[in-house]
Amino acid sequence: MVNLIIDGKNVTAKKDTAVLEAARAAGISIPTLCAHESVSRSGSCRLCVVEIKKGNRTRIVTSCLYTVEEGLIVDTKSERVQNVRRLVMELLLARCPESEVLQKLAKELGVDTQPRFVADSDKGKCILCRSCVRVCEEVVGVNAIGLSCRGSHKTVGPPYNENSDVCIGCGACAYVCPTGHIEMETTENKRKIWGRTFKMQTCDTCGRYFAPVDQLKYISKKTGVPLKDLSICMDCR
Repeated sequence: MVNLIIDGKNVTAKKDTAVLEAARAAGISIPTLCAHESVSRSGSCRLCVVEIKKGNRTRIVTSCLYTVEEGLIVDTKSERVQNVRRLVMELLLARCPESEVLQKLAKELGVDTQPRFVADSDKGKCILCRSCVRVCEEVVGVNAIGLSCRGSHKTVGPPYNENSDVCIGCGACAYVCPTGHIEMETTENKRKIWGRTFKMQTCDTCGRYFAPVDQLKYISKKTGVPLKDLSICMDCR
C-alpha cells in the first residue's frame, strides 16, 4: 500500500493505482472525458490534470496515467490546474461547439461556452479520445474502427470511411463515447451504426429483439457456444 496526500487529505491506495482512481476512492472529484473503466487509459482529453509535488518540485500530470507514490502530494484544484483545464476546455469547445456534454462541463469549470478560438464546423462531437477504438480492439476484439488522416483532419471511423465488413453492430463504441458523437439507431428488428444496417435477433423464449445477429455469430465463433444457445436474451436465461 502507498500513502499520499490529495487536497490535504491522507489517502492510502494500492501500488500502481492511478491518482485518478485514488482520488475517486477518497471522494475527491476530478473531471475527465476519456477515462472509462472498460478500456485502457490514453490521457487524451487532458482534463484530469493535477499538480503533484515531490520534494521541492511541482509539475502538472494527467491523473489517469500517473500512478501513486509514497509521500506524493497532489493538488487537484490549484490555480495552475484550473488554468490548464480551462484552456483545454476552450480548445475542446472550439473543436466541438455543438456538444451538450462539453457545454455542460465548461459551465462547471467556469468557462465561457463561446470560446475565444475559432470554432470548427465539421468535427461533430468527436474529441478524438480514442475510447471507441480501444473498446473495439481491447474488449470486443474486432478492430472495426480506427483513426484516419493526421493533424486537424484526423477522424475516427472504419478504414477508408467505407462500410466495415468486420463490424458486428455491438454498439460498444457508442456506449463508451463520452460526447455522443457515434450515432446508433436501434428499432425493433434493425440497428444502424457506421453506415451499416444490422438485423436483430429475436429471443427464442420471449420473442423480443435483443442483439444483432452478427454479434451473436461472432460470439459463437469465438467461444464455441452454439448459436442456438445464444438466441435467448439475458432476461430469459
